[in-house]
Amino acid sequence: MGRKLFLQYLLLVLPGFIIFTIGLILPLLLSFRYSVTSWDGISPEKVFVGFRNYMDLFQDDNFRSAWWFTIKFTIGNTLIQNAAALLFAVALDSGIRCKKIYRAAFFIPCLISAVIVGFVWLKMFSNVLPAVNDWLGTNFNFMLFGSGKTVLWGLLIANNWQWIGYWMLIYLAGLQSVPSDLYEAAKVDGAGAVKRFFNVTIPMLAPAITICVVGITTGSLKVYDLLVSSTKGGPGRASTSVIYQTYTTAINGRQYGYGSAMTVTLVVALLLVALIQVKGLKSKEVQA
Repeated sequence: MGRKLFLQYLLLVLPGFIIFTIGLILPLLLSFRYSVTSWDGISPEKVFVGFRNYMDLFQDDNFRSAWWFTIKFTIGNTLIQNAAALLFAVALDSGIRCKKIYRAAFFIPCLISAVIVGFVWLKMFSNVLPAVNDWLGTNFNFMLFGSGKTVLWGLLIANNWQWIGYWMLIYLAGLQSVPSDLYEAAKVDGAGAVKRFFNVTIPMLAPAITICVVGITTGSLKVYDLLVSSTKGGPGRASTSVIYQTYTTAINGRQYGYGSAMTVTLVVALLLVALIQVKGLKSKEVQA
């Protein structure tokens, strides 16, 4: 009986395991294989060069600048999205009117493709908001995508507009699972609203905070499609992310071996960041 159940479970898991292996594990192994060659993606010859591609990465100014932009974008997204999502979740959990309408309005943008979001905000910054300027007679600079000094803020606005509602729902679900007895006990002990928030709400939201922080961080490190439709890595190279740099190197530059080395470094960085965050935040969950 146990053997029969094992075979049944194996048959249920097998399709997903095959898809996961073909779609993720196999490409990762092939990327590492190509990363130690000077393959151009077309010729049948793949000349083995060892770790020369990885050594060249440390001397590549374009790759370093792509990492610097990606890090700034990731930090900005992680801080803004977590704070805003938690703030909106607390507001919706406070019993305000029409909260179902607000919840839907915040959530709808995350159903839109990031490519479309890029086009929308490109038009907003270049056409719609300047027209509002003219109508109001003001002189605000809304051309955020047109300058290397402001392009990061424009992308943060677009990305946060799209995803804050998604993470807000996760925080809202966490808030609604907090036992009301804890708040009542805190009130009896004389704790005000601020103390209840930091001493009751935040500790009880530790699992949701872990999910949101790790999800936002890893998603921001992989930003690509938003850049394709909005800035194309510009102006200059001011908004070129690691994945965008990898794509232009491997596809446009036909340096598949070098581009694969960039991919491997990004995967390693993603794993390290996720492991560190999960380990650190999980320890807070235990303390909570």
